[in-house]
Amino acid sequence: MAHYSSHFSVRRLWIIFGVGMLVMFGALLFYGRQIYQTAPPIPTSVQTASGEVIFTREQIERGQNVWQSMGGMEQGSIWGHGSYVAPDWSADWLHREALSLLNILASETAGGAYAQLSAPDQARLQAVLREEMRTNTYDPRTGVITVSAERGRAIREVGAHYSDLLADGSPQAQALRVQYAFPVEAKLSPDEASAVDAFYFWTAWAATTNRPGKTFTYTSNWPYEPLVGNSPTGAIFMWTFISIFVLLGAIGGLVWYYAKEFDVWRKDAEPEKGFATADFMDQATITPSMRATGWFFIVVAALFVVQVLLGIVTAHYAVEGQGIYGLPLSNLFPYSVTRTWHTQLAVFWIATAWLATGLYVAPLLGGREPRFQSAGVWFLLVSLVVIVVGSFVGEWSAINRLFANLTTNFWFGHQGYEYVDLGRFWQIYLFVGLLLWVVLVLRGLWPSLKQVQSKSLVYLVIFATVSIGLLFGAGLLYGQHTNISIMEYWRWWVVHLWVEGVFEVFATAIVSALFVRMGLVRVSVATTSVLVATIIFLGGGVLGTFHHLYFSGTPIAVIALGSVFSALEVVPLVVVGFEAYSRARHEGLFDWQKAYRWPFMFFGSVLVWNLIGAGMFGFLINPPLALYYMQGLNTTPTHGHAALFGVYGMLGLGLTLFCMRGLTDPAKWNNRLLAVSFWCLNIGLAMMVFLSLLPQGLWQTYASFTHDYAYARSAEVIHGPVMQALVWARVPGDLVFAVGVFAFAWFVAQAFLMRWKSPRATDQAA
Repeated sequence: MAHYSSHFSVRRLWIIFGVGMLVMFGALLFYGRQIYQTAPPIPTSVQTASGEVIFTREQIERGQNVWQSMGGMEQGSIWGHGSYVAPDWSADWLHREALSLLNILASETAGGAYAQLSAPDQARLQAVLREEMRTNTYDPRTGVITVSAERGRAIREVGAHYSDLLADGSPQAQALRVQYAFPVEAKLSPDEASAVDAFYFWTAWAATTNRPGKTFTYTSNWPYEPLVGNSPTGAIFMWTFISIFVLLGAIGGLVWYYAKEFDVWRKDAEPEKGFATADFMDQATITPSMRATGWFFIVVAALFVVQVLLGIVTAHYAVEGQGIYGLPLSNLFPYSVTRTWHTQLAVFWIATAWLATGLYVAPLLGGREPRFQSAGVWFLLVSLVVIVVGSFVGEWSAINRLFANLTTNFWFGHQGYEYVDLGRFWQIYLFVGLLLWVVLVLRGLWPSLKQVQSKSLVYLVIFATVSIGLLFGAGLLYGQHTNISIMEYWRWWVVHLWVEGVFEVFATAIVSALFVRMGLVRVSVATTSVLVATIIFLGGGVLGTFHHLYFSGTPIAVIALGSVFSALEVVPLVVVGFEAYSRARHEGLFDWQKAYRWPFMFFGSVLVWNLIGAGMFGFLINPPLALYYMQGLNTTPTHGHAALFGVYGMLGLGLTLFCMRGLTDPAKWNNRLLAVSFWCLNIGLAMMVFLSLLPQGLWQTYASFTHDYAYARSAEVIHGPVMQALVWARVPGDLVFAVGVFAFAWFVAQAFLMRWKSPRATDQAA
């Protein structure tokens, strides 16, 4: 009877999961269609009332491509998405254009500068400014945006400033280039600079022009700019409060459910045959393909080291602009290059650790080595190296202006979009590699489906595996000239759903399957726990993707769905204490588990950083009203570092150590190195976040709220004494963290290169 009840419960959970995913992805696609229909239009031309053409559609689209080739989001940001040393170009253009137009109006009406006028006269001109800049003059029949002669002058003045900055400019522009950490020699031609002007203008136009028939702009009044009347809309306030209400209610419901079911789930967690008294890995066959994954983990350690070194250099550019401690690194490796490589490597090494775990575990769970499996694993390893090296060379060449053709840049250089910077050719190559990885993992897992009791758990691993392969393909659904609002929609499918979503489901499912195989937990309990966790996580996570798109030229519905469902993403994190307690009960029961102490320690730190990085810091910035003032400030890397490394990075390191248990001899492990690595990584990350990144973000938020968003991102703030001191405050944490990184890399080198476990006869036969 108990078995039937458990089976019915799992079947019911599968139904909930299936229906939930259909509804969630259906809504995601439906509102994606709305984004296509309501994205800010790209005009055929921008011209004055007298017919003088200022910009054309061709210039705007070419400017977008030139901006991409410069590094795009790795050199400043658009609509708040990108890097933090240079300005947000949309907000900066908007602010400069507003000030320029005010001065032109003041000169014409009062014969002086705007700043010299009395408060009533300034208020009168601001009213004229808002009417001019917020009125939507786009004609859908002709595709023309019409502006006044005065605004046309203001646009040309701002364009001259940017052309001076981007091309071979004046001493003032050169000083700004240093503060913005621009490449020293890689400057644009006047033609290219003019095209970038057009693109920046269009992004600012969308941020200050009301949607047809509405009282708010295409970007929902973002950025905060009092001069033109950009302030939070009623919807931003309302959905912020509703999201908090939903969060509190969902937390209460989940805590009640856990309190009700916790003992039921855990008291019968002991496997039917009792807890294992010996390590199953002592008798497991290490197949040739499993042994080949060891080289993946060596690559993981190498990429981890390079990524952190690049992060230190990138952070230091915020102080010196063109180098580190006087070394002129920007001559070869400017900020946009090091930041591109730093962010890309974060995804590469973490994903590699998880993918290698799948390749290692599949034959382990399946119990046999499929034919040609080892050849497939080696091909993937070679492909990984080729993709990393090839994409890096292409990105460096693009930023250093070595690609004369913008289409060539798109395919082999720098796409300019954060986390998916690599050229389209390398993106397709990686997608094909992921599909091959899916095939290899499924081939290895297939025999395990004959084990009736654990079939649901294996199906979850299969679901996550297939999703990992397919979701990366969303990044191929935009092209070289795609409207940036539409591009952002698909980009966040990759960054949020692929990196932050199904990878976590995959890790949870595969770790639970291993715990079952190790004899630490009952199959029914593991299956139910993973299914419930997956339903809760993806239930909020799929539509929670929209919280990245509040102000990217999307409709109000995106704010409504993104705010509520991103709040739900936080809900499962409040019960990490239950999970930690449950896990602790299964660890340390027998002496054989000592070999897994450090993998378990890294898994435990994932729970802590999940609460801090994804939960606390995630909810700090996710509500629409908070993100309205914080988007693109250092509150974002606060969340990013704590969540991306603290959760996914720590999990990747834990999985690496778990697999190394079978590939190396744990009796010869240097546990002192692992202890140094574990504590330095966790303490260094905490120092980096709490002593530097979070205070920087809060200081900028204060500047954004009390002045305007453009000011919070200006050189005046970024290179002001407070921010500079807070950047230097990051050095101790970086040093401690670096010790942990090098200790981990040295441990991996010792374990693999010096103490690789010798294959047994049975292993060789496999």
